[in-house]
Amino acid sequence: MIKNQVHSSQSGIFDISAAMLHIIAMTFMLMDHLWATLLPAQDWLTCVGRLAFPIFAFMAVEGYFHTHSFKKYILRLLLFAVLSEIPFDLMYGGTWFYPFHQNVIWTLLIGLSGIHLMEKVRKKRKLWIFLPTAILVVLVGSALGTVGMADYYGAGVLTLFIFYFFRGRKWWCFSGQLLALYWVNVELLGGLMYPIRFLGMDFELCQQGLALLSLLPIWLYRGRQGCHTKIFQYSCYAFYPVHMLLLALVLNYVNR
Repeated sequence: MIKNQVHSSQSGIFDISAAMLHIIAMTFMLMDHLWATLLPAQDWLTCVGRLAFPIFAFMAVEGYFHTHSFKKYILRLLLFAVLSEIPFDLMYGGTWFYPFHQNVIWTLLIGLSGIHLMEKVRKKRKLWIFLPTAILVVLVGSALGTVGMADYYGAGVLTLFIFYFFRGRKWWCFSGQLLALYWVNVELLGGLMYPIRFLGMDFELCQQGLALLSLLPIWLYRGRQGCHTKIFQYSCYAFYPVHMLLLALVLNYVNR
């Protein structure tokens, strides 16, 4: 979660707070998981759900730069990664133990660990050390995400690195995020293609490419924190395992 952020002088509809971004991402995630469990015929739910992970990845990176203690931040994520594994296995694999796919918090942990290492090297202000370190971290991090079968695999870890390397509000940061996320989601992840006919021409829309739309709320974020009580903070953490557990229990009841 994000702490000690600089509040913008103005707020409004075009200034989304960190708290609102979390709520938006959780809503999109819930829609995607409803499709995966109870409403598989409603493809539009998973289409909207494609926007959730990039927002969570962005907020995790922002959280890294605003937390008081990286150790406490990473341990809190580790705790909820462990707590979320059984609910994730129940929802995804229909069993208490499903070793072939791990929940998304492990993806965030791999990415944030790599970012922490790169930041420690970057602060030494020696470019000739930082560049090879960054390349090695990106390769190892994406490999760990894939071999460890964390959610979104290596592409998920790369998404965190993208928001790290292109962090800022300059035009080249926006352009870098857009192009890099296009490559990760369309070229790397790919997936289901939807045929579309527009102005007499036929196109194919990649479902995973809809994740690029997540950049719209992300770009409207200006660093404003919004609600940040302990109750809200831990409710956001608890939402992940709790909603998956409830969906798994309802699905099990329906399928009896």
